[in-house]
Amino acid sequence: MNAGFQVLEIHAAHGYLLHEFLSPLSNQRTDAYGGSFDNRIRLLLEVIERVQTVWPTELPLFVRISATDWTEGGWTADDSVALASILKSKGIDVVDCSTGGNVASAKIPLKPGYQVPFAERIKQETGMMTAAVGLITSPKQADTILATGQADLVLLAREFLRDPYFPLHAAHAMDNAISWPIQYERARPR
Repeated sequence: MNAGFQVLEIHAAHGYLLHEFLSPLSNQRTDAYGGSFDNRIRLLLEVIERVQTVWPTELPLFVRISATDWTEGGWTADDSVALASILKSKGIDVVDCSTGGNVASAKIPLKPGYQVPFAERIKQETGMMTAAVGLITSPKQADTILATGQADLVLLAREFLRDPYFPLHAAHAMDNAISWPIQYERARPR
């Protein structure tokens, strides 16, 4: 694309608009975009279809979902598996599996890798490529997720805020030699 992007992710998680349509807790509509599962996923499918008219087919298109609302009567892991099957048939390359964000009082069992089982289940039951997120903070933890086939990708956000040099530190911790980014070479004393 003209801006140089190589991956595009549609954000349908964390209580943002598309997630609000997916979740029966926030979607109280009575028209073609509310009620049944098929109606609640309609807007997301329309957004995907529209994006695909301009996004090159040879570049990856991800969809980020909240795989559960962590709340009775909300979006569930079963819903996520069903949605992932549909997304796969629509040409989505990866489902990025996060959770929560739609219900402020949700009781989320925070622990390292707490969202990984959702990525693993979707991958196993649908064959869809998945990305795992959520309190993944060490190179060994990320490597284990990939090596055991729990997910196809590990995505980090907060860990990069804590440690912007995480890729270099991870490579060192895993005994892999990698080069410094070229931009760093300009900062070396001459």
